[in-house]
Amino acid sequence: MDDDQKENTKEGSGIEKQDRKLYAVLAYLGILIIIPFLLAKDDEFVKFHLKQGVLLLVLWLFLLLVLTMPILGYIIYSVGSLLLLAFIIIGIVNALNDKETELPLIGHLAEKFDV
Repeated sequence: MDDDQKENTKEGSGIEKQDRKLYAVLAYLGILIIIPFLLAKDDEFVKFHLKQGVLLLVLWLFLLLVLTMPILGYIIYSVGSLLLLAFIIIGIVNALNDKETELPLIGHLAEKFDV
């Protein structure tokens, strides 16, 4: 492996840096979380973002359940969806910048997920 390839891979993971970023970004895109879960969950960087992606997916499913409540459910769903969208954008930006930064307010909850 030449020097460029060594720089692009995390030690021992066998996944190139670009691929790691792609898998980490996919972890935040709803059902596409399946791809990094199946192909790269052994990589610590991807695993960190997978956990946060799973948390966001669970919260989104909870919001769908809340939506069944008349009027108040729609309000909670609308506000919650905007917050989730903001968290998704923050997570994607962190993944693209090669950062393992917890999401604000809810990031600590992601540690409880075992992927």
